[in-house]
Amino acid sequence: MRRTKAEAEETRNSILHAAERVFYEKGVSNATLDDVAKAAGVTRGAIYWHFANKTDLFLELYNSVSLPLEDMIARDIEQPASGVLAFIEKLTVDWLDELASDEHRQRIFTILLRCSYGGDLMPVLERQQEVDDRHLASLESAFARARNEGHLNENWTPHSATRALWWMVGGLCTEWLLFGRRFDLAAEGRDGLKRLFASFRPATIDIEAPADVHSIA
Repeated sequence: MRRTKAEAEETRNSILHAAERVFYEKGVSNATLDDVAKAAGVTRGAIYWHFANKTDLFLELYNSVSLPLEDMIARDIEQPASGVLAFIEKLTVDWLDELASDEHRQRIFTILLRCSYGGDLMPVLERQQEVDDRHLASLESAFARARNEGHLNENWTPHSATRALWWMVGGLCTEWLLFGRRFDLAAEGRDGLKRLFASFRPATIDIEAPADVHSIA
């Protein structure tokens, strides 16, 4: 009996969910397609019907979650230069909030962080680097727009601001995911980003009114 499209999609999703659990528990390098098949309750042949190999399956898991700046690229940061910094800050804060509350994303990013890339898994690393490069270019372009219209502190260049934000978010996520979630990612991430973006903005100089000479004793 031929399987319906809905049944095929259900099997495919079962395989993806099983792969997520197996890769999270065993690591991608140590897991086999037999492990995934057993966890999904399907045959190895069923996996090959939907995925060419383990790398293909891993790439599909990778593509199932958006990275911090994915939405920014989709919208091409169509914000006035004066609002670019606030837009990037809110986008990053919202993404950290989502990560802190979404166990699926947490498992996928933990798998990515633990993975030893090499051999058959090199395509995943190459894909990740391709996406990262696109994100970084988009972010640097946004900071350049802010700088060109006087909205970026002169202590920062678009390149240095981009790297500082990238490393901060990456460091926060890595520390939180790999070392026991020992702090409140959403709250501390929001506070850290607020301080970082305050340094990105041009300093305001408060000029005090001169003292009344008659009041000086």
